Amino acid sequence: MPAYGFAHLRSRRNHSDVIEYLERIQATLDPFAGRFVIHGPPVDVVEGTWPGSMVLIEFPSLAEARAWYDSPAYRAILRLRTDHVEGDLVLIEGVGPHYDPAERARKLRAGQNGA
Repeated sequence: MPAYGFAHLRSRRNHSDVIEYLERIQATLDPFAGRFVIHGPPVDVVEGTWPGSMVLIEFPSLAEARAWYDSPAYRAILRLRTDHVEGDLVLIEGVGPHYDPAERARKLRAGQNGA
């Protein structure tokens, strides 16, 4: 099941450390088959507010996403970003190709009726 590293970056500064982080991050992703899906373009906010930008990195599995985040190579560059960019990062498992939101609704409804 694919998994994702999703970052909401609320403040960005083009500090030389951040530029170095960008230069080095792909090498930390490669051993875990990580790839950028979204990397900080301006967002088109259609509901609510969204200060900042976002980054989405895809991995083959949650285990690989966690292994990347915990890897010595990524830990070696992490502070280059976190010292200069305010934001949040979550690792989350995706849904499979046959995901059915109506089925999820049925399960939720059944749980409500059983409560």
